[in-house]
Amino acid sequence: MQRGKLMMVAAERFEELKASSRATNWRGRSGRFYALAAARIDAFSLDGAELYLLAADDCVLWVGTAADLIGEPSSRARFRAAMLEADAVFHVAAPQSDVDRMTLIWDLEGAEPVTGLSAA
Repeated sequence: MQRGKLMMVAAERFEELKASSRATNWRGRSGRFYALAAARIDAFSLDGAELYLLAADDCVLWVGTAADLIGEPSSRARFRAAMLEADAVFHVAAPQSDVDRMTLIWDLEGAEPVTGLSAA
């Protein structure tokens, strides 16, 4: 029984390491660091309340949620333009509060990738 528990712990840790290896560190305009989860751009689709960042050559093109596209024509226009140029997409869980979500979007719009840090 003990060996089975150890194997399960090892398997869970392996999955955590795989997930963290896909994370990329970015520094927002506030100086705060974010571990953004990379996703495949060719399989990208907006999902629920997730917050997405579209980038090209490490330059942020668009940050937002599906609700932003529905409710804000300016966000929709920036998203369309970003989809034509983006070569990377990242996602992060969006805060529940609208103020926190808008603050996070503002911070990530001025973000840049950071090298030399571990996302783990």
